[in-house]
Amino acid sequence: MTALQAVPGAGPDELILGLDTFGDVTETPEGGRASHAQVLRDVVEQAALADRLGVDAITLGEHHRDDFALSAPEIALAAIAGRTERILLGTGVTVLSSDDPVRVYERFATLDAVSSGRAEVILGRGSFTESFPLFGYRLEDYDTLFSEKLDLFAKLRHEGPVTWSGRHRSPLVEQEVYPKTEQESGVRAWIGVGGSPQSVLRTVQVGIPMMLAIIGGDPARFAPFAQLYRQTQSELGRAPMPLGVHSPGHVAETDEAARDQLWPHFEANRNRIGAERGWPATSRAEFEREASAGSLYVGSPETVAQRIASTVRTLGADRFDLKYANGTMPHEQLMSSIELYATRVIPRVRELLRG
Repeated sequence: MTALQAVPGAGPDELILGLDTFGDVTETPEGGRASHAQVLRDVVEQAALADRLGVDAITLGEHHRDDFALSAPEIALAAIAGRTERILLGTGVTVLSSDDPVRVYERFATLDAVSSGRAEVILGRGSFTESFPLFGYRLEDYDTLFSEKLDLFAKLRHEGPVTWSGRHRSPLVEQEVYPKTEQESGVRAWIGVGGSPQSVLRTVQVGIPMMLAIIGGDPARFAPFAQLYRQTQSELGRAPMPLGVHSPGHVAETDEAARDQLWPHFEANRNRIGAERGWPATSRAEFEREASAGSLYVGSPETVAQRIASTVRTLGADRFDLKYANGTMPHEQLMSSIELYATRVIPRVRELLRG
């Protein structure tokens, strides 16, 4: 089937509603810790369920650490491609800074072929930095690595001979890269943005749409970035580009059940990462504030749908991806959340936006 396309200013029926996971290592039914191998098999099952139930997209985030299983998401996506028919298959994000743009392009062009045009890549610098020493890059070059490699990747999307040079990679002279895709604009791509004006400007300059990662606080505080994004497109004479949003959440039958299911896993995950970064421990009160008015989309199908619709309206978004995996939450709860998101949240969001 033809892959879904995001359209700037998309109406409720064209809005892309997807799911996202980092392959968080989960609890087993016995209360133990699932193996990385089991988590990867579970991710394939989660994606297959999402496809059967009509979710528009699944994205898998690249990490290189013990609490996440997805270090090579393209391989998992290839496995998912063989189990699915229509769902978009992407990464959220591919850490371009510590990878080679040519190899990234080749991998996604290959995935696009075997999935009949359903591949996409969300490119990012990575908020986790384990990949830099792992692959021999210096954190001092964090910004220049991404800028250079993004510039090369943007040129590769034209799928013609590429001439390029930079500081961190060998130059290319009239180099062809294979395989070629069947897409007019090459591999479908987004750029993950955490919320700096410079990052917003860069997405427009290279002509690759922006995916806003909103993981805390009122989503409305990102409205100036959405406005800057559209204003810059107009100033540079760009055709309108779609805007995506990515945020965490969990769906259960009631608000109380959803919050009670998510809280212990949210707390453990947030405090583990917070300890590494010098953040204070989280609290249930902080969690409740994010669930009520921040960027944690947790609750009953009606609650989650109302909050997604509000964010889409506020930012004029063309896509919303829910990060449904949150820390050690068991596979069975993730499957239930996916089912409710697909069968009750997505139809309700479209209904609300039509109104």
